[in-house]
Amino acid sequence: MRYALLGGALLFAILTVVANDRTTGNQAQFPPTYVPSGQQIYQQFCAACHGLDAKGNGPTASRLKTPPPDLTTLAKRNMGKFPYDYVAGVLRFGPGPSAHGSSDMPVWGPIFQIIDKNNERAIRQRIKNVSDYLASLQEGSGGINTIPAAQ
Repeated sequence: MRYALLGGALLFAILTVVANDRTTGNQAQFPPTYVPSGQQIYQQFCAACHGLDAKGNGPTASRLKTPPPDLTTLAKRNMGKFPYDYVAGVLRFGPGPSAHGSSDMPVWGPIFQIIDKNNERAIRQRIKNVSDYLASLQEGSGGINTIPAAQ
């Protein structure tokens, strides 16, 4: 049941993005290299599970086997430094079998590849934008104690 729910949500997200891409009447409003802000991407892809405040309390969180983690404490859990490389890896390749607590989290890398039409630069920018947004939400730091990943 859980996998069906997650699979359905993932399929819905992909189809919504593809449909929006095809039905947008005025594609000229955004340049071909446009990538949404980290906050926009987070709200679209992450907030359902992690919550709008990133504390792991999204509307679908109670349906998951393992509750989503509080993303506002990532720096605190990593000696005060935001783990850009870890976050980028989870977004791109998934959490792995135990690194994120469960395999409930979707792998966003392939979805971003579809959305960005295999534009590697846009995919990296999308992941960077989400990482920067999460860094700005860190408890007590306002993103101050963050060290960006090498680009």
